[in-house]
Amino acid sequence: MVVPELKAWRAARPHVVRVARSVRPQLVRAVEAVKPPLVRAAGSVKPLVTRPSTVQFTAGSATLGLVVAATVVTAAGPWDSTGQRTAEREWAASQGRAGGADHGHVSGTSGKAPAPAPSAASVLTGLGGSVGAGPSPTEKALADVLGPLLGDPALGTERTAAVVDLATGKRLYGKGADDALTPASTTKIATAVAALTAAGADHRIATRTVLEPGAADKREVVLVGGGDPTLTARKDAEGNASLRTLADKTARALKDRKTDEVTLSYDTSLYEGPDVHPIGLDNTNVARVTALMADEGRVDDTSSGTAKRTEDPAADAARKFADLLKDRGIKTADPVPAKATDRAKALATVKSPPLTALVERMLTNSDNDIAEALARQTAVAADEPASFKGGGAAIREQLKKLGLPLKGAEFADGSGLDRADKLTADLLTALLAKAADPAHPELRAALTGLPVAGFTGTLSGRYAGQPGTGLVRAKTGTLTGVHTLAGTVVDTDGHLLAFAFLTASDPPTEPTATQKGLDALASTLATCGCN
Repeated sequence: MVVPELKAWRAARPHVVRVARSVRPQLVRAVEAVKPPLVRAAGSVKPLVTRPSTVQFTAGSATLGLVVAATVVTAAGPWDSTGQRTAEREWAASQGRAGGADHGHVSGTSGKAPAPAPSAASVLTGLGGSVGAGPSPTEKALADVLGPLLGDPALGTERTAAVVDLATGKRLYGKGADDALTPASTTKIATAVAALTAAGADHRIATRTVLEPGAADKREVVLVGGGDPTLTARKDAEGNASLRTLADKTARALKDRKTDEVTLSYDTSLYEGPDVHPIGLDNTNVARVTALMADEGRVDDTSSGTAKRTEDPAADAARKFADLLKDRGIKTADPVPAKATDRAKALATVKSPPLTALVERMLTNSDNDIAEALARQTAVAADEPASFKGGGAAIREQLKKLGLPLKGAEFADGSGLDRADKLTADLLTALLAKAADPAHPELRAALTGLPVAGFTGTLSGRYAGQPGTGLVRAKTGTLTGVHTLAGTVVDTDGHLLAFAFLTASDPPTEPTATQKGLDALASTLATCGCN
């Protein structure tokens, strides 16, 4: 059976193929470490229903990557909106000339249909069946295994925890679950859910050019920023909105008007308030938060992680656009800031990938620039000021609409870089449960974007040799003296659980030891039936 790809997956393919190839070393290293718990989890799943829920698909995706690594097996179609599973299948087929059964020709490989390979019947059957059909873990059993680990001095002076069964939404375990602590980057889970709720999963951020009315010899083009931090000036756009494409379209539109010389302005008025994050400008974690930037203001060729940023991302993007226009035969002087008027005529537009793709990239890489942009997109959609304060208010408003527990919660930014942010373990697990709810498919990217332990994003270098490898998907959070982990895990009985562990310490703990302690907690959930 061939499952056709949606346009969004097709457009994202160059990027996700690169991602899939990059995780090959982790796949090879991790598969032996996780094979026993994987087999136990797979064997416990029984086929009881024919139509899987969102929760069931999410549980399956946590194990599927490991099966691909171990047996070069594939499942039908991409498993998330980035096409990550499709990319893994294509790469495996092109290397080994073999793939999963019943998939026929796969585009982008050698051109030959992959030869059938044995499929992991118990896992694939489970995807169409009832995940975790047996009893849920009990509070006492979870307390017995988690309690000693939470007492580890390496976790610091404060620690809270919550575990929830995603099939029922019931909290199975809590320790200080209602106590608000600084969440660091696990704040991004709240930002993701709020943005998807306010703006919609299919929303795309537009960057456009307009032509102001005026004399033929004084034509003014305005580059209008829409708040897309993934807008790129690089030759290979990798599925993102391209400043080069916008220059192509703009130049053609001007030449159709018999215009080959303009003045150029740029408009950043969509955003309000200070554009410098409270942590300060002289850092490598986040650029100025502005409605116009290219490649997140990075001055190198990186696309994730820390990097030196340009002092004025908007002006820098406008200068690059001016150079691109000149290369296309449109003369222009150095750009200056201005606001487009209501009388301006549209010239050209490019749009970001859908919000689901931005959310996944934000969560996987813990991308602060995307997080702050999504907080402001939430504010714009909610008719709040697009500022740090307005973004925080809009996030709270959207989460309140979803009926989530907000007692003690504070949203000072969208990224979690601000220590004024406060969240509870109860809220973080409730966010994950809401994203897994079949009634809210628009929120699913808040789960599919979570890094996979030992494989992707901020968890690619963690979980070495631990049984949670490949079974834990979680958002990390790290500030000096603050370490958090929140995500999902499949236990040995096939239950998909959400968990949140928050720690804080003054003086700060040793980071590596604290992170290993958090990873051990999640790994214990992966190996514990606890029922």
